[in-house]
Amino acid sequence: MHTDTERCVRAVRSKDARFDGVFFTAVLTTRIYCRPSCPVVPPKAENMVFHPSAASCQRAGFRACKRCRPDTSPGSPEWNVRADAVARAMRLIQDGVVDREGVPGLAARLGWSTRQIERQLLAELGAGPLALARAQRAQTARLLIETTPMPMAEIAFAAGFSSIRTFNDTVREVFALAPGELRARAARSRGAADAPRTPGVIALRLPYRAPLDPSNLFGHLAATAVPGVEEWRDGAYRRTLTLPHGHGIVALAPRSDHIACRLFLTDPRDLTLAISRCRWLLDLDADPVAVDEQLGTDPLLAPLVEQAPGRRVPRTVDAAEFAVRAVLGQQVSTAAARTHAARLVSAHGVPVEDPEGGLTHLFPTPEALAGLDPESLALPRSRRTTLLTLVEALADGSLALGPATDWDEARARLLALPGAGPWTTEVIAMRALGDPDAFLPGDLGVRRAAEGLGLPATPAALTARAARWRPWRAYAVQYLWATDSHPINHLPA
Repeated sequence: MHTDTERCVRAVRSKDARFDGVFFTAVLTTRIYCRPSCPVVPPKAENMVFHPSAASCQRAGFRACKRCRPDTSPGSPEWNVRADAVARAMRLIQDGVVDREGVPGLAARLGWSTRQIERQLLAELGAGPLALARAQRAQTARLLIETTPMPMAEIAFAAGFSSIRTFNDTVREVFALAPGELRARAARSRGAADAPRTPGVIALRLPYRAPLDPSNLFGHLAATAVPGVEEWRDGAYRRTLTLPHGHGIVALAPRSDHIACRLFLTDPRDLTLAISRCRWLLDLDADPVAVDEQLGTDPLLAPLVEQAPGRRVPRTVDAAEFAVRAVLGQQVSTAAARTHAARLVSAHGVPVEDPEGGLTHLFPTPEALAGLDPESLALPRSRRTTLLTLVEALADGSLALGPATDWDEARARLLALPGAGPWTTEVIAMRALGDPDAFLPGDLGVRRAAEGLGLPATPAALTARAARWRPWRAYAVQYLWATDSHPINHLPA
């Protein structure tokens, strides 16, 4: 996109927010970079150059605009659609792998050399993995500076900087303000009447591309919530998070132009990862206009799209957790699946304290479940075998599910497990791995909706008809599911 100068100029002049995060506008005269929807008067076309990432702008010597705050743009939707190694690398960087494991760790996860990963990212994004991670650290630092009373020295290391000096220099270079000036500016914008913040809680806004229909997104999460791990309370979806340096609790509430996010973390070093997981959970980096334009070309789907545009795919904060829950949900009701999962949580989950609600546990890890006694599971024998085989494969690493997972390889490994058929495999690909083209032609809800709309109801015929929906068949599933009155399709009261 950023190489199409004419198209980029048109987007900037029209202040089209759909392109925020897709490309960035760097102004040669001011040395400032902006998001396409920046409210200032657009510069002359000859003074604009375009970059594929904020890190590329920073690498070229531009600083972030103070008006539009381009560093807080939604992520590029491209990384959600693509399955190649560069897209997987970007998902890993957003997940904080470079900060935790360095570039060699990133390369090892992808099966590349560090030289290959540097070359590929530089060619596509104008910045290597260190520069991309540095831009992410700068944004994390800004959030901590503006939303918490933490001392600057603690913020520096929590954001992933190796020294206070590097932290100070990076903040000044990226934002043209010292850390103390950023905090003072944020305090002035909040005003003296701003309510005092809850100690230990980080409150922030998660941006997204409009439109966003929250009904099936939050409805699905609330209706399938595992007691103790998830809940709907005071208009927000709340859940516990297992993070590298401790645990966290997040509350997410839909607003007209953002998602309100409240995070409690036992260690602020997990902030970047927690935000990334929340954005992934709610599919906030999707391009709903591109999705709906494609699905709307089908005359039978078009009325559903027009009625509620902007549906997202409800995902997960932990791929292994969702895989376990998918097996527990095989051929049973939503209520029964919640009951089975709650039993595992109470018996094997790590207890946590929740001062603001009723959350009690972290969902158990595959390692904690690998030694399960089959007789302790109130499941049919075949499903016990499927569950135990799955958790053993996840625990020993023979099955890897996460941001770096190759979608086709994961499907093959899942299908090789006893009792893991196409429905289980595709729902994991859709909600745990984020494949936008995952499809569930054999799902009962999908088949009922298809029949009601006049679409073919048999799996083979429906799959053939759904070819015109590619690469967005996972979103088509959301529109089909939404024709039912099931609680997953309605925002809780």
